[in-house]
Amino acid sequence: MSKYAIAIHGGAGTILKSTMTPEKELAYTQAMQDAINAGETILKNGGTALDAVELAIVSLENNPLFNAGKGAVFTKTGKHEMDACIMNGKDLTAGAVAGVSNIKNPISLSRAVMEKSEHVFLAGLGALDFAKKINAKFEDDDYFFVQMRYDQLQMALKSDTMILDHTEDTFETGEKKFGTVGAVAMDIHGNLAAGTSTGGMTNKNYGRVGDTPIVGAGTYANNTCAVSCTGHGEFFIRSVVAYDISCLMEYKGLSLKEACDIVVMDKLVKIGGEGGLIAIDKNGNVELQFNSEGMYRAKKTFGSDVFIGIYK
Repeated sequence: MSKYAIAIHGGAGTILKSTMTPEKELAYTQAMQDAINAGETILKNGGTALDAVELAIVSLENNPLFNAGKGAVFTKTGKHEMDACIMNGKDLTAGAVAGVSNIKNPISLSRAVMEKSEHVFLAGLGALDFAKKINAKFEDDDYFFVQMRYDQLQMALKSDTMILDHTEDTFETGEKKFGTVGAVAMDIHGNLAAGTSTGGMTNKNYGRVGDTPIVGAGTYANNTCAVSCTGHGEFFIRSVVAYDISCLMEYKGLSLKEACDIVVMDKLVKIGGEGGLIAIDKNGNVELQFNSEGMYRAKKTFGSDVFIGIYK
């Protein structure tokens, strides 16, 4: 069998073992294992990287631990506005949505935009109208209500600040987590794909869009590399992070590791950008790079055991 590989992330930030209970650590570890399993099942049976990426992200979107789908954070007005993007490295097709509410799996809606519309990016009411036309899965507000997320909003409203997906004990410990989920994969045919999904920032302004749905910023794939980012979106947009990885490889001949090191550990740091990314190249090499204290991450390559990490 030809080799394949997949990697996923569940957000980066100040994630410290000292503030993590054994029960919470186990829950995150199992959730990442489930996402890897969902994607690998597709790949080892000869499926496409695109299918593997979508199903891995759906698994994460369905888990309230992560700031995407069911676990999406609240906006300033107490709503959920979710963003997502998926891209196929084989032919550079892509689909993205921004500011969507009540969509169970924004990553699947993004793929539908790519495959069932003439567009790449739909936002707000236009995206929701499209979702209704294709019979996308909607859920009511109760499905997305997570007490921890609601408590985060109340704390943020009191201080009139936006919060980058803090955990329950953030306000006492200073812990912060950039809540985004993503996946990258290479299938046995050598094709690459990337996808990213997020609920954005707690207490964000109505209509705020980060890097996640922007092709080249938070998500990018060709058949040189596939990249999914997590971090403070404004910095990732300004740095066009995901595409920069590809450019450094294509135009300067750098390896995936060299490109990721330069972008994450040098370029982003210089402008104050915190976060990380997962990336894969055409040879199945995987990088899980971050400049924060931790990043929920996992990878599985053909013939190797699953790696799951949380801390630096």
